[in-house]
Amino acid sequence: MFKIKPIIVLGVILFVITLLVPTVLVLPFMQEKEETSVQSEPKKEVSEPTMEVGVYRESKEVVEKLDLEEYVVGVVASEMPAKFEMEALKAQALTARTYIVKRIVSDKAAELPEGAIVGDSISYQVYNDQEELKKIWENAGYDWQKNMKKIEEAVAETRGQILTFEGNPIDATFFSTSNGYTENSDDVWANSISYLQSVESPWDVDSPKFNGEQTISVKEFEESLGVQLSSSSNIMENITYTKGKRIDSATINGKELSGTEIREKLKLKSTDFTMDRDGDNIIVKTKGYGHGVGMSQYGANGMAVSGKTYEDIVKYYYKGVEVTASNDLLNTYTAKK
Repeated sequence: MFKIKPIIVLGVILFVITLLVPTVLVLPFMQEKEETSVQSEPKKEVSEPTMEVGVYRESKEVVEKLDLEEYVVGVVASEMPAKFEMEALKAQALTARTYIVKRIVSDKAAELPEGAIVGDSISYQVYNDQEELKKIWENAGYDWQKNMKKIEEAVAETRGQILTFEGNPIDATFFSTSNGYTENSDDVWANSISYLQSVESPWDVDSPKFNGEQTISVKEFEESLGVQLSSSSNIMENITYTKGKRIDSATINGKELSGTEIREKLKLKSTDFTMDRDGDNIIVKTKGYGHGVGMSQYGANGMAVSGKTYEDIVKYYYKGVEVTASNDLLNTYTAKK
């Protein structure tokens, strides 16, 4: 039988090792390179359309061009106390962004100078820039940088989100404080809007604006409402009420007036009011602050304190709405332009 010499076996083993060693040494580096390549691949970010908002600065009589999110920061900081809970601030960010997106896609700017889509006053949404906010907060004794950081965080965490009903941006109306209920839209304005319906808002009782009192002279009262008061101590008669427990209409010495008309002409804080005569003055007591339609800001903060999220808040005050991305609407609008 043929025998393999040991020297030949040793040679074969050395030859095989010579072939395998480079592969063994190179393979780990190849794998490391592949893993590094995969890990360093940049993340794909969801693209959002860059959108500028033309804001008419009414006191300066100039139009300023702002990034949409920068505008939302200025509105939230101006419309809601920065001390409010983060979830309430996020809810306010959604209302502010929804409002401006609705104006953009609807091209609502006919009443403004060229280049503006919105004003900066209460007729639209109140907007202040960072320098203006700094002065406001510092004069009130607040740490303006801390406030700004908190507002920017609330806006950033809701970036690109708006409120829609059946695919369209809603009229995201809001106000300060309810009387314990919000109002149906058609009890205040002309149209009934399905997502702006009365709901209970018990958290508002903790608002510093829940109770109010105003003294109006009889002369001013009569001139403002176009009435002549009788000698009767009972000022209002035939009072009817809205679903939100506010005055819908009342008769004053034979003249019927709506609760909203009385509130606006007398500059009352709410349409939930009572009136008593005290000599030459009328004492008006109110509950709540604002028109009462949509989201109550103090109610939103009360919900946030109780552990509700911003989505819980907006879906409570705006019935049947969805929180959706604004990308499609803005992209469609940009394409049409």
